[in-house]
Amino acid sequence: MKTYNNLWQTLCSKAHLYNAFLRARKRKTKKIYVQEFESNLEENLFLLRAELVLHVYHPQPLTTFVIRDPKTRVISKSAFRDRIVHHALVSLLEPLFDKNFIFDSYANRKGKGTLKALQRFNQFKEKFRRGGRALKADIRHYFDEVDHKVLLSILQKKIKDPQVIHLIKIILNHYHKSPGKGMPLGNLTSQFFANVYLNELDQFVKHQMKIEYYLRYVDDFIIFHKDKDVLKGYQSAIDVFLKEQLKVSLHPQKCRIIPVRGGVTFLGFRIFPFFQLLKKVNVRRMQYRLYDYKLLYDKQLIPYDKVYNSLQGWSGYACQGNTLKLRRKMVSLMEKLFPSEVSSHEINRWLKVLE
Repeated sequence: MKTYNNLWQTLCSKAHLYNAFLRARKRKTKKIYVQEFESNLEENLFLLRAELVLHVYHPQPLTTFVIRDPKTRVISKSAFRDRIVHHALVSLLEPLFDKNFIFDSYANRKGKGTLKALQRFNQFKEKFRRGGRALKADIRHYFDEVDHKVLLSILQKKIKDPQVIHLIKIILNHYHKSPGKGMPLGNLTSQFFANVYLNELDQFVKHQMKIEYYLRYVDDFIIFHKDKDVLKGYQSAIDVFLKEQLKVSLHPQKCRIIPVRGGVTFLGFRIFPFFQLLKKVNVRRMQYRLYDYKLLYDKQLIPYDKVYNSLQGWSGYACQGNTLKLRRKMVSLMEKLFPSEVSSHEINRWLKVLE
């Protein structure tokens, strides 16, 4: 069993770094940068381990690009060797922190995710569909505003190994939106640290404010209550806590108190008391994605399996709502774009699943 005192020794062990490499390459075995690293795996892992042990490790420059999905987001992608370090660090720290996370925190956690969050939302909604309201809020520019000093003070409550803390500082200092603030979207460490940071809010909401019907997904959270004035009070108290304790604030344009009967937008769905609809932008995004896949497929840049898996994943997400007609249209589009790949047997099997 790992203790606080031997975290660094465990992190730098050959076995731990090799397992981190396996996690980092998962579903990326055909990427050129993975194949290049793996072609000389023993030496590359040896050099990476030596840098960590000798305290000369420094991350390589981030690759930055913009996606619109549908929001415009700037993604900063780490080099593959640095992603191995991220996996080594997170897999070491996650068991120490996750056991103290609240049940209703759903992002980037084993056994959680969007589908579980939607199911929990609907459980809460059932209790408030007649006259209830929801406070829907998120945090303004969350990843850009995370304060490094605050984050480190939270981490140091559990991490007593100074060498691990030093590595975390190196990773945090490699990126900042403003001095001492910010984490790059796209890093595994950012996802983990985001949960650690806002677990402070979760604990405040659940154990000090004693709010029962609360759930969070990254920096989006929902609170249900029958009384609008009570929700206004919750919003004010939470905003004060965030500003004073975590140096972030609620987004003024994205905090709303909404009647449940009018439909609440959450994780890409507009959820009403008796049904839920997928937002149109999510449908269009999948359609555009299939057309993009078609271009790449025709140039032999991606296999059909990638297209198939993408549609299967989208269908699993979309079926959480009343989307049967939409999913049928998407299958028809697949048949149109990939006639040589999509068999009639496959279409019939898909349609049975969609029912």
